[in-house]
Amino acid sequence: MKHRRDFLKTAAGLVLSSRLAMGQQPPPTPVPPPKKARITSSVMLWTLKGTFDEKLATAADAGIQSVELIDEYEGWSDADAAKYKRMVTSYGMHMDTILASHNWVKRPVSLVDPAHRDAFLADIRHALEWAKKLDVPQIILMSGNVQPDMTHDAQYASLVESAKRATDLAEAAEVTLIIENLNSKVNHPGYFLTNAAEALKAVKEVDHPRFRFLYDLYHEQVQNGDPMAILKDAEPYVNVFHVADAPGRHDPGTGEMKWADLYTAIGKSTYSNYIALEYLPVPVDQASSLIKAVTAMRSSLNAAAPAKTEPGA
Repeated sequence: MKHRRDFLKTAAGLVLSSRLAMGQQPPPTPVPPPKKARITSSVMLWTLKGTFDEKLATAADAGIQSVELIDEYEGWSDADAAKYKRMVTSYGMHMDTILASHNWVKRPVSLVDPAHRDAFLADIRHALEWAKKLDVPQIILMSGNVQPDMTHDAQYASLVESAKRATDLAEAAEVTLIIENLNSKVNHPGYFLTNAAEALKAVKEVDHPRFRFLYDLYHEQVQNGDPMAILKDAEPYVNVFHVADAPGRHDPGTGEMKWADLYTAIGKSTYSNYIALEYLPVPVDQASSLIKAVTAMRSSLNAAAPAKTEPGA
Protein backbone atom coordinates (compact mmCIF):
# COMPACT_ATOMS: atom_id res chain seq x y z
CA MET A 1 0.00 0.00 0.00
CA LYS A 2 2.85 2.38 0.81
CA HIS A 3 4.40 1.73 -2.61
CA ARG A 4 1.07 2.54 -4.30
CA ARG A 5 0.72 5.82 -2.38
CA ASP A 6 4.27 6.83 -3.31
CA PHE A 7 3.58 5.97 -6.94
CA LEU A 8 0.42 8.06 -7.00
CA LYS A 9 2.24 11.01 -5.43
CA THR A 10 4.86 10.76 -8.19
CA ALA A 11 2.16 10.61 -10.89
CA ALA A 12 0.39 13.61 -9.39
CA GLY A 13 3.68 15.50 -9.32
CA LEU A 14 4.22 14.81 -13.02
CA VAL A 15 0.74 16.13 -13.82
CA LEU A 16 1.36 19.31 -11.81
CA SER A 17 4.78 19.83 -13.42
CA SER A 18 3.23 19.48 -16.86
CA ARG A 19 0.56 22.07 -16.03
CA LEU A 20 3.08 24.55 -14.71
CA ALA A 21 5.30 24.07 -17.75
CA MET A 22 2.36 25.05 -19.94
CA GLY A 23 1.78 28.19 -17.87
CA GLN A 24 -1.38 26.80 -16.23
CA GLN A 25 -2.33 27.25 -12.59
CA PRO A 26 -2.79 24.11 -10.48
CA PRO A 27 -6.46 23.17 -10.05
CA PRO A 28 -8.16 23.15 -6.66
CA THR A 29 -7.32 20.12 -4.54
CA PRO A 30 -9.89 17.41 -5.29
CA VAL A 31 -11.88 15.91 -2.44
CA PRO A 32 -10.76 12.27 -2.33
CA PRO A 33 -13.26 9.42 -2.12
CA PRO A 34 -13.52 7.53 1.16
CA LYS A 35 -11.30 4.46 1.39
CA LYS A 36 -14.29 2.15 1.14
CA ALA A 37 -16.31 4.04 -1.46
CA ARG A 38 -19.17 1.91 -2.75
CA ILE A 39 -19.84 4.23 -5.72
CA THR A 40 -17.05 4.79 -8.23
CA SER A 41 -16.57 8.13 -9.99
CA SER A 42 -15.78 8.01 -13.70
CA VAL A 43 -15.56 10.27 -16.74
CA MET A 44 -16.30 9.69 -20.43
CA LEU A 45 -13.04 10.64 -22.13
CA TRP A 46 -14.64 11.80 -25.38
CA THR A 47 -15.96 14.87 -23.53
CA LEU A 48 -12.45 16.12 -22.77
CA LYS A 49 -10.07 17.96 -25.07
CA GLY A 50 -6.52 16.86 -25.82
CA THR A 51 -4.68 13.69 -26.70
CA PHE A 52 -5.59 10.43 -25.02
CA ASP A 53 -2.61 10.84 -22.69
CA GLU A 54 -3.69 14.39 -21.81
CA LYS A 55 -7.26 13.31 -21.14
CA LEU A 56 -6.05 10.64 -18.72
CA ALA A 57 -3.89 13.23 -16.94
CA THR A 58 -6.88 15.57 -16.64
CA ALA A 59 -9.03 12.84 -15.11
CA ALA A 60 -6.25 11.96 -12.67
CA ASP A 61 -5.76 15.66 -11.88
CA ALA A 62 -9.41 15.79 -10.81
CA GLY A 63 -9.21 12.76 -8.54
CA ILE A 64 -11.51 10.67 -10.76
CA GLN A 65 -11.36 6.95 -10.05
CA SER A 66 -12.13 5.49 -13.47
CA VAL A 67 -12.47 6.36 -17.17
CA GLU A 68 -14.82 5.31 -19.95
CA LEU A 69 -13.93 4.85 -23.62
CA ILE A 70 -15.95 4.89 -26.82
CA ASP A 71 -13.84 3.61 -29.73
CA GLU A 72 -10.45 5.00 -28.77
CA TYR A 73 -9.12 1.45 -28.72
CA GLU A 74 -9.90 0.90 -32.42
CA GLY A 75 -6.59 0.80 -34.23
CA TRP A 76 -4.55 0.12 -31.10
CA SER A 77 -1.96 -2.62 -31.24
CA ASP A 78 -1.54 -5.04 -28.37
CA ALA A 79 1.48 -2.98 -27.34
CA ASP A 80 -0.68 0.16 -27.29
CA ALA A 81 -3.27 -1.60 -25.15
CA ALA A 82 -0.62 -2.67 -22.67
CA LYS A 83 0.87 0.84 -22.60
CA TYR A 84 -2.43 2.53 -21.87
CA LYS A 85 -3.39 -0.04 -19.24
CA ARG A 86 -0.14 0.76 -17.44
CA MET A 87 -0.75 4.49 -17.82
CA VAL A 88 -4.27 4.28 -16.39
CA THR A 89 -3.06 2.12 -13.51
CA SER A 90 -0.19 4.54 -12.83
CA TYR A 91 -2.79 7.20 -12.01
CA GLY A 92 -4.63 4.88 -9.63
CA MET A 93 -7.56 4.57 -12.05
CA HIS A 94 -9.08 1.83 -14.19
CA MET A 95 -11.14 1.63 -17.38
CA ASP A 96 -14.75 0.65 -16.74
CA THR A 97 -16.48 0.66 -20.13
CA ILE A 98 -15.99 0.56 -23.87
CA LEU A 99 -18.56 0.83 -26.66
CA ALA A 100 -19.50 -2.31 -28.60
CA SER A 101 -20.37 -0.81 -31.98
CA HIS A 102 -18.40 2.14 -33.28
CA ASN A 103 -20.04 4.35 -35.91
CA TRP A 104 -23.31 2.58 -35.14
CA VAL A 105 -25.49 5.09 -37.01
CA LYS A 106 -23.92 4.34 -40.41
CA ARG A 107 -23.35 0.60 -39.99
CA PRO A 108 -26.03 -2.16 -39.94
CA VAL A 109 -25.44 -3.17 -36.33
CA SER A 110 -28.68 -2.19 -34.55
CA LEU A 111 -30.40 -4.42 -32.03
CA VAL A 112 -33.84 -3.52 -33.37
CA ASP A 113 -33.51 -5.08 -36.84
CA PRO A 114 -33.12 -8.89 -37.02
CA ALA A 115 -31.31 -8.44 -40.34
CA HIS A 116 -28.54 -6.64 -38.43
CA ARG A 117 -28.12 -9.30 -35.76
CA ASP A 118 -25.14 -11.17 -37.17
CA ALA A 119 -23.19 -7.94 -37.63
CA PHE A 120 -24.20 -6.78 -34.14
CA LEU A 121 -23.01 -10.03 -32.58
CA ALA A 122 -19.75 -9.77 -34.50
CA ASP A 123 -19.25 -6.37 -32.87
CA ILE A 124 -19.94 -7.92 -29.48
CA ARG A 125 -17.30 -10.59 -30.04
CA HIS A 126 -14.80 -7.92 -31.12
CA ALA A 127 -15.56 -5.74 -28.09
CA LEU A 128 -15.26 -8.71 -25.75
CA GLU A 129 -11.76 -9.35 -27.07
CA TRP A 130 -10.83 -5.75 -26.27
CA ALA A 131 -12.53 -5.87 -22.89
CA LYS A 132 -10.26 -8.78 -22.02
CA LYS A 133 -7.12 -6.96 -23.25
CA LEU A 134 -7.98 -3.82 -21.29
CA ASP A 135 -9.52 -5.46 -18.20
CA VAL A 136 -12.78 -3.62 -18.86
CA PRO A 137 -15.78 -5.10 -17.01
CA GLN A 138 -18.58 -3.53 -19.07
CA ILE A 139 -19.55 -2.92 -22.69
CA ILE A 140 -22.06 -0.26 -23.77
CA LEU A 141 -24.82 -1.20 -26.22
CA MET A 142 -26.70 1.26 -28.42
CA SER A 143 -30.15 0.18 -29.58
CA GLY A 144 -29.65 1.70 -33.01
CA ASN A 145 -32.06 3.92 -34.89
CA VAL A 146 -35.75 3.40 -35.63
CA GLN A 147 -36.40 1.13 -38.62
CA PRO A 148 -39.22 2.85 -40.52
CA ASP A 149 -40.48 -0.37 -42.13
CA MET A 150 -40.99 -2.11 -38.77
CA THR A 151 -43.51 -1.55 -35.97
CA HIS A 152 -42.29 -0.36 -32.60
CA ASP A 153 -43.28 -3.68 -31.01
CA ALA A 154 -41.36 -5.67 -33.62
CA GLN A 155 -38.26 -3.56 -33.07
CA TYR A 156 -38.52 -3.90 -29.32
CA ALA A 157 -38.87 -7.69 -29.64
CA SER A 158 -35.77 -7.76 -31.82
CA LEU A 159 -33.87 -5.67 -29.28
CA VAL A 160 -34.69 -8.12 -26.51
CA GLU A 161 -33.75 -11.14 -28.63
CA SER A 162 -30.49 -9.51 -29.77
CA ALA A 163 -29.68 -8.64 -26.15
CA LYS A 164 -30.27 -12.25 -25.06
CA ARG A 165 -27.94 -13.57 -27.77
CA ALA A 166 -25.26 -11.03 -26.87
CA THR A 167 -25.62 -11.73 -23.16
CA ASP A 168 -24.85 -15.41 -23.75
CA LEU A 169 -21.52 -14.33 -25.24
CA ALA A 170 -20.87 -11.83 -22.45
CA GLU A 171 -21.59 -14.37 -19.74
CA ALA A 172 -18.97 -16.72 -21.13
CA ALA A 173 -16.46 -13.85 -21.10
CA GLU A 174 -17.53 -12.65 -17.62
CA VAL A 175 -18.29 -9.17 -18.96
CA THR A 176 -21.50 -7.18 -18.39
CA LEU A 177 -23.44 -5.49 -21.20
CA ILE A 178 -25.11 -2.17 -20.39
CA ILE A 179 -27.74 -0.66 -22.68
CA GLU A 180 -28.09 3.11 -22.85
CA ASN A 181 -31.07 5.42 -23.35
CA LEU A 182 -30.41 8.46 -25.57
CA ASN A 183 -32.52 11.44 -26.59
CA SER A 184 -33.70 11.87 -30.17
CA LYS A 185 -34.84 15.49 -29.73
CA VAL A 186 -31.41 17.14 -29.62
CA ASN A 187 -28.42 14.80 -29.83
CA HIS A 188 -29.40 11.59 -31.59
CA PRO A 189 -32.22 12.05 -34.12
CA GLY A 190 -33.90 8.76 -34.97
CA TYR A 191 -32.61 6.77 -31.97
CA PHE A 192 -34.94 3.97 -30.91
CA LEU A 193 -34.45 3.57 -27.16
CA THR A 194 -35.30 7.08 -26.00
CA ASN A 195 -37.32 6.18 -22.92
CA ALA A 196 -35.58 5.10 -19.73
CA ALA A 197 -38.67 3.18 -18.64
CA GLU A 198 -38.57 1.10 -21.82
CA ALA A 199 -34.84 0.47 -21.40
CA LEU A 200 -35.52 -0.72 -17.87
CA LYS A 201 -38.34 -2.94 -19.16
CA ALA A 202 -35.94 -4.57 -21.62
CA VAL A 203 -33.36 -5.22 -18.91
CA LYS A 204 -36.00 -6.85 -16.74
CA GLU A 205 -37.24 -8.93 -19.66
CA VAL A 206 -33.80 -10.21 -20.58
CA ASP A 207 -33.50 -11.04 -16.88
CA HIS A 208 -29.79 -11.77 -16.64
CA PRO A 209 -27.12 -10.35 -14.30
CA ARG A 210 -24.83 -9.79 -17.29
CA PHE A 211 -27.34 -7.43 -18.93
CA ARG A 212 -27.85 -4.14 -17.14
CA PHE A 213 -28.93 -0.51 -17.64
CA LEU A 214 -26.76 2.52 -18.34
CA TYR A 215 -29.14 5.22 -17.12
CA ASP A 216 -28.22 8.48 -18.81
CA LEU A 217 -29.91 11.11 -16.66
CA TYR A 218 -29.22 13.93 -19.13
CA HIS A 219 -30.79 12.12 -22.08
CA GLU A 220 -33.86 11.21 -20.05
CA GLN A 221 -34.29 14.84 -18.95
CA VAL A 222 -34.07 16.10 -22.53
CA GLN A 223 -36.40 13.48 -23.96
CA ASN A 224 -38.98 12.89 -21.24
CA GLY A 225 -38.25 15.15 -18.27
CA ASP A 226 -37.91 14.12 -14.62
CA PRO A 227 -35.25 11.36 -14.53
CA MET A 228 -36.18 10.95 -10.87
CA ALA A 229 -39.49 9.31 -11.84
CA ILE A 230 -38.09 5.80 -12.33
CA LEU A 231 -34.89 6.16 -10.32
CA LYS A 232 -35.97 4.02 -7.38
CA ASP A 233 -37.27 1.25 -9.63
CA ALA A 234 -34.24 1.40 -11.91
CA GLU A 235 -31.49 1.52 -9.27
CA PRO A 236 -31.17 -2.28 -8.74
CA TYR A 237 -30.65 -2.74 -12.49
CA VAL A 238 -28.27 0.16 -13.15
CA ASN A 239 -24.52 -0.34 -13.53
CA VAL A 240 -23.69 3.20 -14.65
CA PHE A 241 -25.36 6.61 -14.33
CA HIS A 242 -24.27 9.26 -16.85
CA VAL A 243 -24.24 12.90 -15.76
CA ALA A 244 -24.61 16.13 -17.75
CA ASP A 245 -26.92 19.09 -17.20
CA ALA A 246 -29.81 20.01 -19.46
CA PRO A 247 -30.20 22.01 -21.50
CA GLY A 248 -26.74 22.35 -23.00
CA ARG A 249 -24.97 19.15 -21.86
CA HIS A 250 -22.55 21.15 -19.75
CA ASP A 251 -21.38 21.13 -16.13
CA PRO A 252 -23.88 20.07 -13.44
CA GLY A 253 -25.40 23.28 -12.13
CA THR A 254 -25.48 25.07 -15.50
CA GLY A 255 -28.96 23.80 -16.39
CA GLU A 256 -32.31 22.96 -14.88
CA MET A 257 -31.60 19.52 -13.42
CA LYS A 258 -31.74 19.02 -9.63
CA TRP A 259 -28.44 17.25 -9.03
CA ALA A 260 -28.48 17.41 -5.24
CA ASP A 261 -31.85 15.63 -5.25
CA LEU A 262 -30.70 13.01 -7.77
CA TYR A 263 -27.45 12.30 -5.91
CA THR A 264 -29.27 12.19 -2.58
CA ALA A 265 -31.71 9.61 -3.93
CA ILE A 266 -28.83 7.50 -5.23
CA GLY A 267 -26.90 7.92 -1.98
CA LYS A 268 -29.87 6.75 0.10
CA SER A 269 -30.21 3.61 -2.02
CA THR A 270 -28.01 0.52 -2.06
CA TYR A 271 -26.43 1.53 -5.37
CA SER A 272 -22.76 0.50 -5.55
CA ASN A 273 -21.59 0.88 -9.14
CA TYR A 274 -20.49 3.87 -11.28
CA ILE A 275 -21.47 7.51 -11.74
CA ALA A 276 -19.75 8.87 -14.84
CA LEU A 277 -19.43 12.52 -15.82
CA GLU A 278 -20.30 12.86 -19.51
CA TYR A 279 -20.66 16.60 -19.94
CA LEU A 280 -18.83 19.21 -22.04
CA PRO A 281 -16.91 21.36 -19.55
CA VAL A 282 -17.60 25.09 -19.81
CA PRO A 283 -14.45 26.35 -18.04
CA VAL A 284 -11.20 26.35 -20.01
CA ASP A 285 -9.57 24.46 -17.14
CA GLN A 286 -11.15 21.03 -17.53
CA ALA A 287 -9.63 19.61 -14.35
CA SER A 288 -11.12 22.39 -12.22
CA SER A 289 -14.51 21.77 -13.84
CA LEU A 290 -14.34 18.05 -13.05
CA ILE A 291 -13.17 18.72 -9.50
CA LYS A 292 -16.15 21.00 -8.88
CA ALA A 293 -18.57 18.45 -10.35
CA VAL A 294 -17.20 15.41 -8.54
CA THR A 295 -16.85 17.28 -5.23
CA ALA A 296 -20.52 18.30 -5.33
CA MET A 297 -21.46 14.75 -6.20
CA ARG A 298 -19.45 13.27 -3.33
CA SER A 299 -20.86 15.81 -0.90
CA SER A 300 -24.46 14.88 -1.72
CA LEU A 301 -23.77 11.15 -1.79
CA ASN A 302 -21.94 11.16 1.53
CA ALA A 303 -24.56 13.33 3.24
CA ALA A 304 -27.25 10.90 2.13
CA ALA A 305 -25.39 7.73 3.03
CA PRO A 306 -27.14 5.32 5.36
CA ALA A 307 -25.53 4.93 8.75
CA LYS A 308 -22.24 3.03 8.83
CA THR A 309 -21.71 3.21 5.05
CA GLU A 310 -19.46 5.31 2.88
CA PRO A 311 -20.95 5.66 -0.60
CA GLY A 312 -18.35 8.14 -1.79
CA ALA A 313 -17.36 8.38 -5.44
